Amino acid sequence: MGSTTRDDLHRIAAHVLGRRRFAVSGHFGLRASPRGVATPAFGPEPEVLRIAGSVLVREVGTHSWAMPMHGATLAELATFAGTDLDDAFSAGPDTPAAGPTDEPLRLSAAELDALFAWFDLGWRVLDAVTADTHAVAARSAVQLWPEHFDAGCTLDLGPDAGVNLGFSPGDSFSDEPYAYVGPWGAERPGDPAFWNAPFGAAVPRSRAGGFAECVAFVRHGVALLGRG
Repeated sequence: MGSTTRDDLHRIAAHVLGRRRFAVSGHFGLRASPRGVATPAFGPEPEVLRIAGSVLVREVGTHSWAMPMHGATLAELATFAGTDLDDAFSAGPDTPAAGPTDEPLRLSAAELDALFAWFDLGWRVLDAVTADTHAVAARSAVQLWPEHFDAGCTLDLGPDAGVNLGFSPGDSFSDEPYAYVGPWGAERPGDPAFWNAPFGAAVPRSRAGGFAECVAFVRHGVALLGRG
């Protein structure tokens, strides 16, 4: 996947969607949505900002507006969304910089669709895995975090045992999107070959397979940690 489209989408998600939700509600987590990403409904109207393919959609109450993202600047998208780029905002230490806000964005529709499909797969996989553990583990909501731009959640497996689960679009660890299992502690029980990443275990999109295979990968990691 081309890093320009991925990185520019990350900037839009953080500094248009996440920043706008934070200004109104104090929260910045996002969600996967059909062919895109979105805020949950927020504010008194309520309001939703969502990306559908290469279009930014703003919905307030019963009204809806849409703006193509390709060729627009980050500043123009922010104005459309009611977002003030001068407001202080951080989703964590790795929040991407807003970067040049007055340069036209060049977004590949094919790369966007591939990325959105990866997030959609991740959401369905994490829903399936966390449903397995509802009786034995506390879990967080699945969210798309503007800081690292991964779809993820956590499972608390008991005293001093827990795990981060997620689907990354690619980062400094791997340019290719990957699914991951990240234990909170240093323990790596079971087959050492499974734990193939500095933070735990990862499988790249090219070898991840489909829904069933991804569920099996994540379930295996959770099962190993639950037995540790």
